[in-house]
Amino acid sequence: MNTIKTGLLLGALTGLLMLIGGWFGGQNGVIIAFFFAVAMNFGSYWFSDKIVLRMYRAKAVSEGEAPELYATVRNLALRASMPMPRVYIIPEETPNAFATGRNEQHAVVAVTEGILRMLGRDELEGVLAHELTHIRNRDILLGSIAATLAGAIVMLANMAQWAAMFGGAGRDDDEGGSNIVGLIVMAVLAPVAATLIQMAISRSREFLADEGGAKISGKPYGLAGALDKLAQASQVIPMKANPSTAHMFIVNPLTGRSLMNLFSTHPPIEERIARLRSMRPI
Repeated sequence: MNTIKTGLLLGALTGLLMLIGGWFGGQNGVIIAFFFAVAMNFGSYWFSDKIVLRMYRAKAVSEGEAPELYATVRNLALRASMPMPRVYIIPEETPNAFATGRNEQHAVVAVTEGILRMLGRDELEGVLAHELTHIRNRDILLGSIAATLAGAIVMLANMAQWAAMFGGAGRDDDEGGSNIVGLIVMAVLAPVAATLIQMAISRSREFLADEGGAKISGKPYGLAGALDKLAQASQVIPMKANPSTAHMFIVNPLTGRSLMNLFSTHPPIEERIARLRSMRPI
């Protein structure tokens, strides 16, 4: 169901891009904005692992340096029939984790020092299996596609705002002021709609990663317990996270700062836990 939802949401983003592009710049406007957005996001996708790992001062660890963590990741990767990802530890007390990398052959699983101290074995297995599912589902690629489409929409909207300021009339110059008003309205609403759709895609992928993580680990209750602990800890020990990377973490590091769930990169934690607890151990 969430896979279908992701497809529909990506289709909605594409349709929104075509709509605002056709309104403002026609086919050429869509193409120009799309290729600018592709260029902007290409580097982010290709070098995302290096960028985010450096941002959080993550350190690569070997089997000798973190034998239990390394062995757990390796065993889960074998169960999922995946290559062994690189393992990193983040020097951060807030318990959290994320996965990055452009594909299974260039993947990274990173965990904070806090999560290693807080979670039990079954809970940590659930978290790591969740992150491996993100890698297997190519969620970094999907997120980059969504960001490209949303970025093109925002770019077109900015162009439309400038056009309205300098008297641009959009599709039909003979409509005068009413057309300029329509252009301004679309320029304001389109980026908001694109952001909402992009966030909804992120939430749907989290549900899929929870489900996949429960299946790989065979312990849905372990992951449910981990999410419960992580959600509570994020309130007590806030993390100094960059908002642009919030969607990568298993629990939103910006919890409590969002004004609306619609703009959240993660589904409500209570709903995620309820779904997991309704699953049978595998």
